[in-house]
Amino acid sequence: MWKLGFGGTLLGTLFFCASLTPSLLPRTWLYQGVMGAVTAVLGYAAGASAGAVWRALVRRRPPERWRRPAWRIMLTGCALLTAAALWYSYDWQRDLRALMGMDTAITWFPPVILALAAVLFALFLGLARLVRLGGRKLIAWLDRFVPFYVGHVLGVLVVGFLVAVFANDVLFSGFVRTMSDISSVTNATTHPGVHRPASASLSGGPGSLVSWDSLGREGRRFVGTATTPARLREFTGQPARQPIRVYVGLDTTASPRDQAALAVRELERTGAFDRAVLAVLGTTGTGWVDQGMADPLEYMYGGDSALVALQYSYLPSWVSFLVDQKKAAQAGAALFDAVRSRWEQLPAGDRPKLVVSGESLGSFALENAFRDVDDLAARTDGALFVGPPNANPIWNEVTAGRDRGSPLWRPVYQDGVTVRFAQRPGDLERPPGPWKEPRVVYLQNASDPVVWWTPRLIYDRPGWLEGPRGPGVNPQMNWFPLVTFWQVLVDMTAGLSVPPGHGHRYGPNIADGWAAVAAPPGWSEADTARLRGLLLSGS
Repeated sequence: MWKLGFGGTLLGTLFFCASLTPSLLPRTWLYQGVMGAVTAVLGYAAGASAGAVWRALVRRRPPERWRRPAWRIMLTGCALLTAAALWYSYDWQRDLRALMGMDTAITWFPPVILALAAVLFALFLGLARLVRLGGRKLIAWLDRFVPFYVGHVLGVLVVGFLVAVFANDVLFSGFVRTMSDISSVTNATTHPGVHRPASASLSGGPGSLVSWDSLGREGRRFVGTATTPARLREFTGQPARQPIRVYVGLDTTASPRDQAALAVRELERTGAFDRAVLAVLGTTGTGWVDQGMADPLEYMYGGDSALVALQYSYLPSWVSFLVDQKKAAQAGAALFDAVRSRWEQLPAGDRPKLVVSGESLGSFALENAFRDVDDLAARTDGALFVGPPNANPIWNEVTAGRDRGSPLWRPVYQDGVTVRFAQRPGDLERPPGPWKEPRVVYLQNASDPVVWWTPRLIYDRPGWLEGPRGPGVNPQMNWFPLVTFWQVLVDMTAGLSVPPGHGHRYGPNIADGWAAVAAPPGWSEADTARLRGLLLSGS
């Protein structure tokens, strides 16, 4: 049972070594060990399958006196290749960490990675062999009743079906149910230091149509951490208003449409349609709204602003991306359509500036409220999307239609007349031509795995690895079939563990995005610089 196959061992080693090559972000020893084991098992499966096909087609076997030396040569080569890959991976990871200003003391990584990967590989391979053993016994039993080839085909189909059902209905569904149960319990808790607001301008406060308890963990944080008028006055030097924040939790009503209708009534109650700017925000799976997205707009307008969001899931964003994409799309469309419908009833000269924004899965939710980029520009006064997932429909439309010669990681669309992409503030000034309003801004770091991960990485070399690399992307990164898919998938788990400007962290650059999209009258570049400094200091 534990005897290794020649082709599987060779390809498994090659896959493991490929998994050690640099990707978008630095990896911990734990993530690298797990990824190396999974990748090695996939390589072993591919090699073993190829060997089985070869043996079925070519009946003749090489003599024993050839096979033993071949095994010794192959194992020696695999050992040397593994040692070399671990040695180079140490340098690659150090370079990547230095590039992002992170700790480079990782001398102990290679041996720990190898040990963890070896243990997990043995475990995964053992489980796979048990399944194969069960399949062989099933086929042997079927051969007693049906012709040989029929028994083999039926046995393979039955085993494949059982494995698929177990993986989907037991492992995956059980995982999702467990995550949902855990997340629902977490949703009932409150972040430390967050308290029910005393202002009627905030959901959950006095007179609110939604209760404090119904907001959920992230909703309570969203309304409970609204910028205070005192802090706004300190920044602007002018009288400030209490910003409006409206939020409807998942436990409030039964459907996204009902949630959206309740959100509009809450906006009416708080007087949001009388403010200078009204922002419809997309949330991630747990209902999270980045404070770095909400605060800048309130500082820019001295509190003469209103923000509205709703929750559509308890699950963490990466799980929601797998199972709740439809819910996210429905929630985003329902909220925007309801808000705009009420906004249109106002006299044209008395309407607040209507903008939309979302980060990560929140951008996916809001993009799905529009047919295309023209519809987005026609029905809003501006849009800011941060770290958009590769599944975003409008993002895909724009990047696919980018002007010739512009890279995928910083595309130029129709000479930048409406849509512009940026990683650094200066990127918003390019191309140098006119930029009419309403404006659409995408903030995306070249090293953000959320932006670049897609199942197509399994078989297709991505455009962002062609030509000059984007800022912060290791020039030694390469594409390997299947391997790069797993590398970038694992990178997503580390997207927030790097400094701002890398991975999935955008920090004070969001202030520049808002300044480009929805700057109030009289706002200057110096004001943006002051706001960036305030956000960077965490004040």
